[in-house]
Amino acid sequence: MGTMPRTARYAAHTLLAALALTGCSSSAPPSAAGSASPSAPTPASPVQVCTSLVSYWAKETLLGTKWSGLDWEQKGLSNDQYAIHEDAVAAGRTEERTAGRDKALELIDRFVAQRCAEQGGATRSSENRRPPV
Repeated sequence: MGTMPRTARYAAHTLLAALALTGCSSSAPPSAAGSASPSAPTPASPVQVCTSLVSYWAKETLLGTKWSGLDWEQKGLSNDQYAIHEDAVAAGRTEERTAGRDKALELIDRFVAQRCAEQGGATRSSENRRPPV
């Protein structure tokens, strides 16, 4: 099987590009300005963000993964979230010794969810934090 002639390759590439561009366009008119689309995602609450972020990093630390050694700022945690992280890792390590790793990871999820909810997302940060303008 030989290679395609140069003009055939060019035509094939042009056709593929045209098909790709056509497939990406929408024939539906844009929605009215200011109206919310029913498929628009709801922004996550501070508690949801806290729970997801802290739980992820606490489990990574317990597992000893490559990135688990990052500091709290590199992980994107506030001071309060980092305190929850440290407590969750300690509780997870204790649970791991008595009940195994799977139970420890489950405990971290529950522990972090509870603490993030109690602290409203635990968004208080260092003195460098500036309120949004």
